[in-house]
Amino acid sequence: MKRPLGAIAHTRSGDKGDTSNIGVIALKPEYYAAIVREVTPERVKEFFGGLVQGDVERFELPNLGAVNLLLHEALGGGGTLSLRIDAQGKTYGAALLRMEVEVD
Repeated sequence: MKRPLGAIAHTRSGDKGDTSNIGVIALKPEYYAAIVREVTPERVKEFFGGLVQGDVERFELPNLGAVNLLLHEALGGGGTLSLRIDAQGKTYGAALLRMEVEVD
């Protein structure tokens, strides 16, 4: 069944230069497998469309039931250079929670 990612996870996000960082943490241990399967770098890049100009990297943290995503070239130059409203990427995590994922 398709559900928004927010039904099975919460997020934390921020920035480092022109890279947005999103931590996606499973609400229950049994949701971690769905997050690993569904929240791929390719799907995340597609979800954000033109906002993410560079690569998306994913790091799995099974002991925490989480994945960490780095969205390169996603902040219009970074906090001190960007003219974007969210130059530090604080809303990227909240936005990602709207992505539809398949949950068993």
